[in-house]
Amino acid sequence: MFELIGLIATGAASIGGYLQSRHFVRRRLTYLDMIHKPSAAVIAGAGAALVAMPVVWVLPLVGTGTAMLFGAGVGTGVAAGARDVRKRISSRF
Repeated sequence: MFELIGLIATGAASIGGYLQSRHFVRRRLTYLDMIHKPSAAVIAGAGAALVAMPVVWVLPLVGTGTAMLFGAGVGTGVAAGARDVRKRISSRF
């Protein structure tokens, strides 16, 4: 039972990180040049995983994998948001 709760929490954190970071990049970082570099997604994902590590350490139902998947979700969300921004900018011309 507890494994299922941990699995649901991991999935929710990963999907939530992806959706929130993609929306943030599309809404707030549209005209920032740094967001178009591939390293921006890696930096954002690693930073999110590092920030999530202490939180995961305190919670009993989730582990280190949750923080790593959350970081991966944020990184892919940043990359997808940057791709959306590039599409939107190129379609204007």
